[in-house]
Amino acid sequence: MTELLADLGSMLVAVPVLAVAIGYALWRGQRARPLMAGVAMAAVPLLVVPLKIWIDRPGPLTDATGYYPSGHTATAMVAYGGAALLLAPHAPRKWATPAAVLLTLATGIGLILRGYHWPLDVLGSLALCGMLLLALKRALRAAGSRDLSRSTRRSSGKTPTG
Repeated sequence: MTELLADLGSMLVAVPVLAVAIGYALWRGQRARPLMAGVAMAAVPLLVVPLKIWIDRPGPLTDATGYYPSGHTATAMVAYGGAALLLAPHAPRKWATPAAVLLTLATGIGLILRGYHWPLDVLGSLALCGMLLLALKRALRAAGSRDLSRSTRRSSGKTPTG
């Protein structure tokens, strides 16, 4: 069971979830918001890998290094969190954010119980990617208000110049 939970943070599981949410947002006519979510996901290895190399921390059951911060936790948090942010305006109930939190926490718990990461590895990723998701949320909110004003102009027949 812990292996399955840990695998929720793999690129093969988490990124396709975000890709489906991006596709749905594109289908709904959004352009900037899906792009921003994709950029946030692309930022994960750019943030995590240099930290892993610099800190060079050994894992709990190995002498190998490069375990802090947890890449799987970072991937899970940004993929599921980004998907929740994209889907939240269209979800009939507020289920997207709790689902993202649950999947991210399940990933972290699986990684710790399986012996892949120390708890601090997971907490470090949660803190790092929490800041990334806050930035994404602000950017999406700004893009959403721009998209709303554009759609209002289109429906009223007005163009930006008149």
